[in-house]
Amino acid sequence: MAKRPTSGARSAQRGGTSKASGGAVATTIAAPEPAAPKKRTNPAQFAREVRAEARKITWTSRKETWITSVMVFIMVAIATLFFWGVDAILGWGVSRFITLGR
Repeated sequence: MAKRPTSGARSAQRGGTSKASGGAVATTIAAPEPAAPKKRTNPAQFAREVRAEARKITWTSRKETWITSVMVFIMVAIATLFFWGVDAILGWGVSRFITLGR
């Protein structure tokens, strides 16, 4: 059967204080290595890189944009009707509840 560590040893394993060390724990935290300084690019190089990245973009066609816009409009209309209906039902229920006490 394996021997379980005492509570002081378990505490030391978790980073807490140990009874054996008199309450003081010397912890060393390694400081992160400083990152290598980034190489600065001049504005012309930056503009070239932006143009190169912009060429990689796949733009949608007019047809895709139109279909997506129509779908968004339809979804907004459906959401509007749904929330209007829920509001109407809840409003009717609350008004009926209020009139019960009269």
